[in-house]
Amino acid sequence: MPSHTISVLVENEFGVLARVAGLFSSRGYNIESLTVNEDPQDPTVSRIVLVTVGDDQILEQVNKQLNKLVAVIKVTDFKEVETVDRELVMVKVAIDERTRGELDSIVQAFRAHMVDIGPRSVTVEVTGDTGKIKAFIALVRPLGIKEMVRTGKIAMARSVQAETNHNHRHARD
Repeated sequence: MPSHTISVLVENEFGVLARVAGLFSSRGYNIESLTVNEDPQDPTVSRIVLVTVGDDQILEQVNKQLNKLVAVIKVTDFKEVETVDRELVMVKVAIDERTRGELDSIVQAFRAHMVDIGPRSVTVEVTGDTGKIKAFIALVRPLGIKEMVRTGKIAMARSVQAETNHNHRHARD
């Protein structure tokens, strides 16, 4: 089944997150990740970004019902929209003299950052799309993951930049 990333702009009020999540759970849909952030220009508005997996037709019905909730301002299903999406993960990895060099190489390859170093473990922060996060986790898992936290996906529609054929010709010159 296809994965859906949905952005819901809502009035920042008590219980709105529970009502939005309730529409999914009452229909048997699991929310794989969920983030909520206050709008930087208007603290009375929040943006909920959630990822779920499900049948396109049923999720279209859920989107329509989301739009009927009083506190919902706008619903965007990013299915038909190109997006920029990111996720952040912090992974506490077990280390010893034998594995420290290997972990350093992985951190460099993924442009990750060591945010805490202890005698037996290192906490690494990685930001990227879901594929990058999964690949990083797969590489450090054999070293020994002691603890891990993930933010869940955040996403925005890509900015549209119209270019004329004239600009394309100059770009090739």
